[in-house]
Formats: sequence, C-alpha cells, structure tokens
Amino acid sequence: MVEPELRPTAGHRLGAQETLGISTLDPGHRPPTMPPGRLVSIRVLMLDDTEEVFDISQRAPGKLLFDLVCTHLNLIEGDYFGLEFQDHRRMTVWLDLLKPIMRQIRRPKHTLLRFVVKFFPPDHTQLLEELTRYLFALQIKHDLACGRLTCNDSSAALLVSHIIQSEIGDYDEAQTRQHLLNNKYVPDQEALMDKIAEFHRKHIGQTPAESDYQLLEIARRLEMYGIRLHPAKDREGTKLSLAVAHTGILVFQGHTKINAFNWSKVRKLSFKRKRFLIKLRPDLNSACQDVLEFLMSSRDCCKVFWKICVEYHAFFRLFEEPKPKPKPVLFSRGSSFRFSGRTQKQVIDYVKDSEFKKIPFERKHSKVQSISNLPPLLSLRSEVNVNRQPVLNLFFSLLHRSFPLPGVVSNSPRLSDSSATSQGIVNGQRAAPAPSQSPDGRPPSPLTSPLLNDAGSMRTDDEDEVRRKRFPTDKAYFIAKELLMTERTFVKDLELITSFQNLVGKEETTTESLRTFISSNFEPIHKFHTGFLKDVEQRLALWEGRSNAHIKGDYQRIGDVLLKSIQGIKQMTSHFQRLSDVLMELEQACQASRKLEALCRDLELQKVCYLPLNVFLLRPLHRLVHYKQLLERLCKHYPPTHVDFRDSRAALADISELVDQLHGTMIKMENFQKLLELKKDLVGVDGLAVPGREFIRLGCLSKLSGKGLQQRMFFLVISVPLMSYTHPQSPQCGFYSMIRESEDEWGVPYCFTLSGQRQSVVVAASSVLEMERWMEDIKMAIDLAEKCNGPSGNLLTIKSSEESAPDQESEDDLSASRTSLERQAPHRGNTTVHVCWHRNTSVSMVDFSMAVENQLSGNLLRKFKNSNGWQKLWVVFTNFSLFFYKTHQDEYPLASLPLLGYSITIPSESENIHKDYVFKLHFKSHIYYFRSESEYTFERWMEVIRSATNSASRTRIVNRKDPHPY
Repeated sequence: MVEPELRPTAGHRLGAQETLGISTLDPGHRPPTMPPGRLVSIRVLMLDDTEEVFDISQRAPGKLLFDLVCTHLNLIEGDYFGLEFQDHRRMTVWLDLLKPIMRQIRRPKHTLLRFVVKFFPPDHTQLLEELTRYLFALQIKHDLACGRLTCNDSSAALLVSHIIQSEIGDYDEAQTRQHLLNNKYVPDQEALMDKIAEFHRKHIGQTPAESDYQLLEIARRLEMYGIRLHPAKDREGTKLSLAVAHTGILVFQGHTKINAFNWSKVRKLSFKRKRFLIKLRPDLNSACQDVLEFLMSSRDCCKVFWKICVEYHAFFRLFEEPKPKPKPVLFSRGSSFRFSGRTQKQVIDYVKDSEFKKIPFERKHSKVQSISNLPPLLSLRSEVNVNRQPVLNLFFSLLHRSFPLPGVVSNSPRLSDSSATSQGIVNGQRAAPAPSQSPDGRPPSPLTSPLLNDAGSMRTDDEDEVRRKRFPTDKAYFIAKELLMTERTFVKDLELITSFQNLVGKEETTTESLRTFISSNFEPIHKFHTGFLKDVEQRLALWEGRSNAHIKGDYQRIGDVLLKSIQGIKQMTSHFQRLSDVLMELEQACQASRKLEALCRDLELQKVCYLPLNVFLLRPLHRLVHYKQLLERLCKHYPPTHVDFRDSRAALADISELVDQLHGTMIKMENFQKLLELKKDLVGVDGLAVPGREFIRLGCLSKLSGKGLQQRMFFLVISVPLMSYTHPQSPQCGFYSMIRESEDEWGVPYCFTLSGQRQSVVVAASSVLEMERWMEDIKMAIDLAEKCNGPSGNLLTIKSSEESAPDQESEDDLSASRTSLERQAPHRGNTTVHVCWHRNTSVSMVDFSMAVENQLSGNLLRKFKNSNGWQKLWVVFTNFSLFFYKTHQDEYPLASLPLLGYSITIPSESENIHKDYVFKLHFKSHIYYFRSESEYTFERWMEVIRSATNSASRTRIVNRKDPHPY
C-alpha cells in the first residue's frame, strides 16, 4: 500500500524543505492533514495501467485523495485530471473533491477509481510539463483503443505510429511488426499494419517526448478529441448525444457534431427531472429558440452532465476558483454543487511563475532508454584524447539515435529538422503539417529549402545542403524573418504616401491643412520605420551567420529589437490617433477640388498604387496589429526561461496596450474607407460616406423578374433612411422591413424575399451558405435599424449590372473585362465589386477587416497546372489578393490574383507534386501551385489565404453604444 508520509511531496520539485508540501489544488499551502479515524484502502488505476493503493481516513474529503495521487506522480499540472468511478447506480461519475469520500464510495473494497484526464485544453502547448503531456498521450492511447476517439484510418495509423515510436524507438521492420502483433492500439489494427509501419519509418530520431507532442498535435484536431458523449433526445424524440468542451456545449448525432452552443451564448444551464435545459442569450442574428430542451434517461444523468458543464465552464472561462455560496438560513433551493480547484489560467500562471526541478519519470510502456542511465559512457567523453574526438563524436551521435533523450526537451518541444515526422490525414483532410514534416506526407529530405536561385531554376541538392547548414531552423528565426519581409512591404507602402504627399504639395488647390496633416503625421512614421527596417535587416544578417557574432548566440533573438521599436512607436501615438483626421481631410479636399480628385484618381490608376489610395492611409494602424500577432507567436514559442522571452513579453504588453487604445480609431477608419469605395461604385446615391453610416456586406445576387433571374450587385448599409433598387443607370428608392426564405414559394434554389410597404423583391443566392449570410445580415440590419431609428433606419442598395459570362473570365487578364459598374469612372479590374460580380459571391465588413489585418509578404515558388518548372516570385497578400513581384525591390506588381471564390488545399498524390510545403489554389479550371521555404511559412501562407478564401460566415454588430462591429 502507498503510505502518504513516505511518498515524496511535490514540494521536493520546488527545492522546498522536507516539511513543506505543495497542494495541486491549493498552491503555496500544505496538503490537508489526514483527519483522525480508521484508515480505508482506496484503489486507483493510473493511466499507465498500474494500480496503486492509498490508505486514507474515512472522514477524508475527495481532495485529500486526489492530492495524494498527484504527489505520488510528482504532478504539478494535476488540475487537468480527475478521479472517476462507477457509483452504486452503475453511473460513471467524478469524485467530488469537497465531499467526504465515504459518502460517495459505499463499497471501497469493490470500487476502482481511475485517474484520467478531465479537462482537455484546446492547445496542447498550454501543457507546460513533459510529464503532463505524457499522461495526456496515455489518455489518447486509451481512447483510441476503446474506440472513443474515432477517426479515419490514416489518422488512426499516424497516431499509433507516434505511440510505438515513443514505446520502442526507431523503426525496425521485424520489431515494429512483432510489437503490433503483441499490442492492440485500435479496434481494426490488422488492416492498418502496413500503413502504421510506413508512418513509423518516418519518425527516425524522434524522442518519446517529441512523439507525445506530435500525438497531441494530431489528436487535438480530431472532432472527437476529448469528447465524452451523454445520450439524450430532442423534443421530437430524435436520438442525440450531448458533450461539453472548452468552447461550450456540443450536440452530436452519432459521431457527427450537428450543433454547438458557445459559452458566450449560454445564459443559464439547469435540469428539471429528466429534462436538461439550455437558456441562451437573446441574439438578433439567430432564429434559434431562447430555451433548448433535451431529454435524458434519468434525473441522475441530467445532474451528472450538468455538473460536468459547470466544471468545464469554470475551469476554462473563469480567472479564479468561484467562491462558495452562503448557506441559506432556512432551507436551500437547487444544488449547492460548485467547481473546486484552480482554473486553467491559475494553473498556467502558477507553473510559469515557478521554477521546478525536473525529476525524471518512468515511462511504463517505453523501451527507449534515457541518456541518464548511461553515465559511464558519457563520462568517457570528457576524458578522450583530442585525436580520437571525431570518432567518439560519431559514436555518441549514433548513441543518441539509439537512445533518444526523453527528459531533455524544452517545455514546448520544437522538433529539429533532422527528426523526420510524417504528415497524416485528419478526418479525411490533410491537416497543417506538424514540425519537420512535409505537407504531402513524405518525410522531409535533409534539403528542405524549396527556393529558387536568382536564375529562376530549382536549387540543386548541394545548394540546399549549403543553405541548410548556413541558416537557422528555429521557429523564432522564421518569425523574425516574417517581420523583415512584411516590414519591407510596409515601408514601401509608406513611400507611396510620401510620394502622394509631394504631389499634393505641388497642387495649388490643396489646402494648407491637408498638406500639414499628411506631412506632420506620415513623415515621422515613415522615417521611424525606415530606421527600424535597417535594424531588423542587420539583426537577421547576424542571425543567419554572415558574421562571427552568431557564434556567441547574442543575435539569435528579435524581442529586444521589437521592444526598442515599440517603445519608440508609443511616443508617436498622437500621430496614429490623427490618421482618421487625415482620411476625412483628404475626402473633404477632393469634394472641394475636382483637380485634386482627378490627381488622386490618376495616382490610383498607376501600377505602383496596387490598392485604393485611402487603404494605404490605414496601413500604420494595421501594422501595429501585425506586430502584436508576431509577438504573440513569439511568446507562445519561447519557454519562459529563454533569453528573449522577457523582452518579447514586455514588447507584447506595450503593443497590446497601444492596439487597444487605437482600436476604435481603426474600426472607424476601416468603415469610412469602405464607404468611400462604395461611393465610387454607387453612382446616384448621395450622402453615403457620412458619420453614422456602417457598411455591412456587398455581393452578387440574382433578382427574380418577368425575364427570369438577372444578376445584380447588392450593397447593405445601415442607419441610412433609404432603400433603393435600381435599373442599370437610375437608382430608385424604397423601404424593406421584412425578409423571409421563399424557395418553396417560387421554386428557385436559395431564394428569399425582401418585403416592404410598397414593393417586394425576390432574390436568389449562389449557394445555401451565401443565402444564410445575406439573410442573417439583412435581418440583423433591419432589427438594429428599427431599434435605433424606426422602420426606415436601413439602406439596402440593389444595383444591377449588365449580364456577362463569368465562366469565360481569364484569370491572367481579369482587368480586361468591363461591366457597367466600371463605365462611370475608370477602375481596376480586380476591385472587390468586380471580383464579387465574376465569382458570384459576397464579402462582409468583417471579411474586409480580416483581409487587411492578415497580411503577409515573402518569397514563394509558383507553378501553373500544366507547366514543369517553378518560378520564384516575391508575393504580397492583402485585400483578398496575391500580388506578384519579381523581387521585393520592384516598384509595382507584375500581376495579381484575387482569391475570392478560390479554394486552398494540399495537392493529392495523383497530381504528382512531389515537393515539400506545397499548397494549391483552384477555382473552376484555374489551378495554381505555390511552394514555401519552410514548415512555418507554409502554415502562415495557409492561414492568411484561408482568411480570404473562407469569408466570415456571420457579421456581428453590437449595440449602438459600441460602434465596433467586430
């Protein structure tokens, strides 16, 4: 039996005295003392299948037993775990930490408690200790074996391959197959033997800790990860299952998620006999009922699930443990149950602020030996003769490959480029590649730099090997390189504003206030960032080893450079706050002077001005958001002990404060800028770009008339007391105060009706998703306008355009096509209105904000569908488009590719793209392949492009007191 006083306490890991104990649930205090009374033996089954027996007092609360288990394991992050058992009703329940154990377990001799994972965080990098990740990996192993964690065959094989890599080490054909014959990891393992072995072969050199990390990386993307199903029925009697996750309450039909209720939407959870009730907050955008009711098999089932929901909500949403409710004087009403223990935030803060002594732990299922078990061999290294050093270096290199180091990885394992990890398919889709893994599922070669040389041809293996040895491979380096690439684009955009400033200065009709506004605010920003760009370039040159400074390691960081820069940026806060005044002043000056308006229009038609001019005026504010995003990734990557962590965290705190301070200014500027664009497109609609207007959505719909379905452009703006429907050249106005789905009424797919006092309009979308987006936004706009200004408080402008043939559109010459939308004034062919027309899609204000904030620059290799070679290009992503340059020094883009309507995927095996880090863009018959230089840049390009190809499904607008719809 396990005697508590003989077990080493968690305080030993903190270097504390032997008399001091640290409780997992009550940090900084002694564990609860054993109450007097007769001792009872409690059996606990651990995640490694070992059974331990703990002697506790009959009066002891559940918390004492749980603390003893965590102390036995030397587990600091124990709050993610719990003890479950079957009660007298044969129901699996969690041990209540506040109640006495003997009130919960009636027959302790015949009851087996299981120590398992209770709370599954969304990101495994939030688990800061290797031991915690190891226990989570064991939980995944159990869930796979019992069929609870369902996934497709490829995902299952990939997961099992990482499990056996941690258990038996590197691939050996005979050993691997024999191990799979002796151990069963998934129900249908025999059919997956070959696939598991193929994946295992790709993990050579991967340590057990790295295998755990990769296992969790893959598992967390599965839909059933951490899901515990509770049978239920809806009001119609349909069999469903309820589950709870960190995000909220989920509804499953079989193993398919059919609905989700985010914690922010849930107002109250309750149960009444067999009925489980979810009361939602009022939502103008949703047609869902306010109270949802599910029927479970018994009251006890309802209460068990309700308790789990309460604990999940408290653990992931609260900052600290909720305080107990005061006991009622006369009688109680309802359950007194509450969450007890630290919240996730408290756990993370506690572990980060403490410095633990890493105590090696035993992996019960692993045959991989730790290097700590080989002191005689290691001691030889310090005694060798210099002439024998190269031979012994080779010996110890081979030794490391045979005996990986499970206890020497950092808190957030970052696999080296030499650890070849495979990439699998998660639930039928290829997931973003795991570290040191190629996107096509093959192991990365040692030559993983898919860059072209200056001549435009593919690098040779020798060139790649040289580059691999020369340049760093740490993720922090690629984050710093992203900073450099995007800063180059930003400085070039600032140079366009300074060029415009020179033109404005020469124009006699320009007001003095406009000249002063532009020069006094943009010149300091441009000067500052020019100097900052030089600092970043110098740091990256040192980091890449172009001098001997990198030998000392003093320059392999970027947080100090960013901290210094952001401190300088904070001194220019007043300039950023006045940028909205610059935008307003420029618009007023253009209205007063046709000559200045023509000057701005001529500048926009030049190739160097690849976006609308007023978009460039927003660039400094968006750049602050980019700095924040970069620093968040950097702080997430660094362990707290890293030399660059403190500077990075300080810089993140400063830039976050500045972004929050300027958030309102940025939102107003984005909305006003978009209204100015609409003003150019909507000829005949006056007074659009004025205070109080808010743009919501624009896009293409088909209007049903006597001639059939005719393609039209729609523009939705709220707080304007008009609603207009137009013929090609003449706008007309009317009010619309009701919207309803009318597919059954008219027999037209995806159609709905806008009804007003004088007229009704039937329109059809291109898909059910487009219909839902429009209906949701229009309903929200009507409801919000009625609350604010009465029934006429919204404007829906429907502007028609000549019918064209979108299928005949050429991606290489999109600007050659013209419609009546562009005949009023010269426009670029890739404006948002033009692209939405040809792609038959729509875009919301939320989409615009995401597109301008998710910007990226860098080198990519491009390949067309039927071409053989790859072309190296400098690519800038912004405003839903990719802009292509030959090099970053070019003044203007050679071509552009609007991405609205496109899909981004990873090439299939049949496409024969046998290269690393390749993604595919396709729309109808148009197909492009792009190749990035590293796993990090591959993930970043996938991330930002998805923000353009997958537009936001809904627009959120809060009350009028908060005008920020995001």
